[in-house]
Amino acid sequence: MMIDLLPGNWNYILPELAVVALILVLVFFDLFKFTNTKFTGLFTASVTSLILVYIVSSTANAADVFANGNYHLLRFDMLGKLFKILIYISTIIVLFFSIFSNEILAEDKKNTEYYILVCGMLLGMSVMTSSYDLIVIYVGFELLSLSSYVLAGFLKNSNRSSESALKYLVYGAASSGIMLFGISLFYGVAGTTNLHSLGELLAAGQVSTYTLVIIITFILAGIGFKISVAPFHFWTPDVYEGAPMMITAYLSVASKAAGFMLLIRFLSGAFLKELVNNFWVMYNVLDWQTIIFGLAIITMTIGNFAALWQKNIKRLLAYSSVAHAGYILLGIGALNNDGITAVIFYFIVYMFMNLGAFVVLMLLTNNKGNENISSLDGMGYTSPFLAVLFVIFLVSLAGLPPTGGFTGKLYIFVALFSSKLYTYALIALLNTVVSLYYYARIIKHLFLKDSNKSTETIQTPLSAKVMLLVLTIPIFLLGLYFSPLLNYISHTVKQLTF
Repeated sequence: MMIDLLPGNWNYILPELAVVALILVLVFFDLFKFTNTKFTGLFTASVTSLILVYIVSSTANAADVFANGNYHLLRFDMLGKLFKILIYISTIIVLFFSIFSNEILAEDKKNTEYYILVCGMLLGMSVMTSSYDLIVIYVGFELLSLSSYVLAGFLKNSNRSSESALKYLVYGAASSGIMLFGISLFYGVAGTTNLHSLGELLAAGQVSTYTLVIIITFILAGIGFKISVAPFHFWTPDVYEGAPMMITAYLSVASKAAGFMLLIRFLSGAFLKELVNNFWVMYNVLDWQTIIFGLAIITMTIGNFAALWQKNIKRLLAYSSVAHAGYILLGIGALNNDGITAVIFYFIVYMFMNLGAFVVLMLLTNNKGNENISSLDGMGYTSPFLAVLFVIFLVSLAGLPPTGGFTGKLYIFVALFSSKLYTYALIALLNTVVSLYYYARIIKHLFLKDSNKSTETIQTPLSAKVMLLVLTIPIFLLGLYFSPLLNYISHTVKQLTF
């Protein structure tokens, strides 16, 4: 089959080509032993910002590229663009704050490798957001995975970091292998790896239900691993605990966003029959709503209840991240455009509040050598600026007004109510109540526990303070004045053809 490789197609992947060029430049930095951590981090963040500006300002029409008829490798539309913008913003924030991380600074001779690997993750996620072919999806999946395995074990003098990298590699290799086997079965049934082609076969009733169940189970195992959905979440607490703080933050937001974009693309590309009044009508082969809601309930319940007794704050936030994956799944499970709108809005808010929480935690624990929750005792008085911001991010993660976290969860519930799924909304509400306890525990240690004698005021650079305030402003803005963004996302989703 001949794929159209005309120059016009290549224009769509200029951001990915620019990331490849950036990686090559960083390789030359490493080759000539240029190890100025601050300059390398700022240079990488600046170039990534320029790429983001190009993506945002691009006015190219939605298109299927590298195509032959209905067969195409990539789909560029506003849905992918929104997720790509979110991923690039997350990357810039992580790159910027990495220059303040004592963990990264301690690895002085490897700092350029660190930024190369982060760009490798960015390239993989960028490919995943536009993929419409299972082989291309797998390539993006592996680009992301291979870089993240190394970054999880980046702290060479930490046994905990090495352990997390090994566990991540073992679990990741298993999930990748299972996913690849599912793709091979897909090809055996369809004779192609294109998602649209599977939809055509489903429409014609040419696929055995039993075969289809096996294929979907294997492919969802790979996607579920990336988005930390139960029962594929077991790697999350160990990897989040052992990885450098900023990589933990990156995995919890950007990697998860790419995984959810992939799930939306997989469902809409292969199983969506038609849109009726903004509701998704799926091919009558599987009860997708029951499957997704089942996974969502298990995921949020395990995440919230497991977080209750965690003493390590990174593990606590890891289980919190698992719980949030469950909330986001509810939006997808609603199988309507309101649900997709809620998912995108939720991710935008989640990016600011979760990255903000991890950044503050990094600054608070930079010199302590441990992340036990007791190490935060009294910091509300010794480091009030960081402590207050931490509380704001935690309150938003808990979903309390007047923060964006409340608005995000509210619109997940709105999507459920529009589909008359009241029981699932009630379960999500009860889970939110449970989450209040472990977020409140952190606040208690900050302000209601006696200060450790060794606790000193943490000196935070002015640039870091300014950037933290930049992260905080959207939390309140999206909690009080969210209509313009929500209307824009809703309008965008309604224009999609999926």
